[in-house]
Amino acid sequence: MTPRLLVYTRTTGYRHDSIPAGIGALRGLDGYRVDATEDPGVFRAGTLRDYAVIVFLSTSGEVLDAAGREALTGYMTAGGAWLGIHGASTTEYDWPWFGDLVGARFDHHPPVQPGLITVADESHPATAHLGSTWSRRDEWYAFRDHPGPGVRVLLTVDETSYEGGTMGADHPIAWCHERLGGRSFYTALGHTDESFAEPEFLGHLSGALSWLTASWLTESRLTASSLTASSLTARRSVADDGPRS
Repeated sequence: MTPRLLVYTRTTGYRHDSIPAGIGALRGLDGYRVDATEDPGVFRAGTLRDYAVIVFLSTSGEVLDAAGREALTGYMTAGGAWLGIHGASTTEYDWPWFGDLVGARFDHHPPVQPGLITVADESHPATAHLGSTWSRRDEWYAFRDHPGPGVRVLLTVDETSYEGGTMGADHPIAWCHERLGGRSFYTALGHTDESFAEPEFLGHLSGALSWLTASWLTESRLTASSLTASSLTARRSVADDGPRS
């Protein structure tokens, strides 16, 4: 079964011009079916359970109603998976649970410029292709706080490599965790259209999705195997009974 991604792009604050490029890039990744929407009504328990990953692609401001918040919370508690890209950390500031889901809240950024990324964890699928450092041009987000306990930091940015950094020597820009029941991955990268045509960044997103869907794929295979076994058992039962005269 092909994993389905729900790509959510609603904005009630700043809207990134790169959102269409992001949708196109996600649709271009092999092995996924992508549904893109800005409709908060999609966030209902009966709908979310059909998706392997919920992607917040540069969302901003308040984007969910009360029922949507409840549905997303239930989805994650039940073992769902969430991917936040760039502006996702500028979303739902008045909802503490969402802050825990993302890991850290956006504070500010300097102008777009080149910078040097340090790969803090080279063993994760989202970083294994990058080597020890990664030079690229992006909008370097600073956060109100560092990600909390239980968060696995994957990438940091070297503030000596660009102008306007304020977080110091420990400035995380991509991380993941499993502290809310399911898997969560956030990357602050992806401000520009060009990001979504960059092989290294596409590999970063592809690796993130590979990690996020690992348990879903395992469960799907087990379910398919169980259904196949049940079907074979039923067929054998019919064959054993045979026609009665």
